[in-house]
Amino acid sequence: MFGIPGKQAVTLTSAAAKQIVKLMDREGHQGLRIGVKKGGCAGMEYTMDYVDETDPLDEIVEQDGARVMIAPMAQMFLFGTQIDYEVSLLEASFKFNNPNVTEACGCGESIKFEGM
Repeated sequence: MFGIPGKQAVTLTSAAAKQIVKLMDREGHQGLRIGVKKGGCAGMEYTMDYVDETDPLDEIVEQDGARVMIAPMAQMFLFGTQIDYEVSLLEASFKFNNPNVTEACGCGESIKFEGM
């Protein structure tokens, strides 16, 4: 919808792709749907949900066996984002390296976009 021909809307690091494949295989899901919603201290939050059925309006990104669907209303906010998966002593989580974010809260869970 908001893409550039020949360029994926989002990219995945190899760590993120491996984790998504693991999650897909564990329960037989078709992939993960990512989006954004209002909430958090900066105004918006990322969402991730298992997908068992694709929506024809979703942007589908497939990389290294992983499948990510981008919800229609989130496509313009996520274009150009790199998704990583990081493991530390205290947590393991997906990280969104999004060039469209203009502000983030201190905990990193909430984001803000230009004009929002």
